[in-house]
Amino acid sequence: MRLENKVAVITGGNSGIGFGIACEFKREGAKGVITGRSQSKIDSSLQELGPNFAGFQGDVTNLDELEELFQTTTDKFGKLDILVANAGGAIGHGSLGSVADTTESDFTKMMDLNLKSVFFTVQKALPYLNDGSSIILVSSIAGQKALPGLTVYSAAKAGVRSFARTFSSDLLDRKIRVNVLSPGTIETPVFERMGLPEDAIDQAKEQFESIIPLKRIGQPSEMGKVAVFLASDDSSFVLGEEIIADGGVVNL
Repeated sequence: MRLENKVAVITGGNSGIGFGIACEFKREGAKGVITGRSQSKIDSSLQELGPNFAGFQGDVTNLDELEELFQTTTDKFGKLDILVANAGGAIGHGSLGSVADTTESDFTKMMDLNLKSVFFTVQKALPYLNDGSSIILVSSIAGQKALPGLTVYSAAKAGVRSFARTFSSDLLDRKIRVNVLSPGTIETPVFERMGLPEDAIDQAKEQFESIIPLKRIGQPSEMGKVAVFLASDDSSFVLGEEIIADGGVVNL
């Protein structure tokens, strides 16, 4: 129970990697709040997480809602020990495009969701975080590796990795540790959101598996285990670091 009685907020914790992190946090004794845009997904996730977790429906690109999120969490559970800035997305309006065909609107939406929101999630959380807390920023191997069609998303995720260094420096006096988890291809609902037929989704997964040295797609629970390490005292001497969990794609 490495996180026993620790209070956590996990943005985008109602599905995918965020939910995998929330489940592992629960197993290690944490409590807190998951966020998401879909109330139905929040409700179904809370059924599995149990009474020590609550949900908050909101948009991480809305600064007023971020303020409300942290105030609501503190009112219910007390000040935060762990913040996981996970919300973001590579699939959606404006996500796929090269430098030649990305519009200003596309660029702004991708940056707002994947970079600006991370900055202000952390900023708005600061008054509600205990000194000595752990902040985990979820980036992506797209910040390390050129991937076709993910030009703006990749730049945003590289920026998230940079934030871990600068935030850590900014927050040294409070002993708040900021680190990054950068997943590779993970089994999440993103495949279904592509709008492809089931056989095409299977083919897409096989293509991803073929370039992963471990020859399989990762699981949200595996990302959760890395997040537990970064959230717990097991990583007490780890600061401003990035853990790449991608089955070997970047480094092999």
